Amino acid sequence: MNEASIEKRLKMKVKQEGGLALKLVSPGFAGVPDRLVLFNGSKIAFVELKAPAKKLRALQRKRKKQLEALGFKVFKIGSYEAVDRMLEEMNP
Repeated sequence: MNEASIEKRLKMKVKQEGGLALKLVSPGFAGVPDRLVLFNGSKIAFVELKAPAKKLRALQRKRKKQLEALGFKVFKIGSYEAVDRMLEEMNP
């Protein structure tokens, strides 16, 4: 399992739930999460994908805190199980 396979699973599972997992690119604002995940009912989450056992870099931790301070959910996903946990939390 690597970051690419985890990302593929995330996109597939979110699509199965009727949502979108959009690639997030933000020129001039480094450290933003990899994906913006949108679900029915105006539910929004940001997802940073990592290979198993990899940690967030300092700037990624800063961006995570900034987004959470604005009230958004931010998930660090490094396994298939973490994808499933995020989906359960966003769509109980």
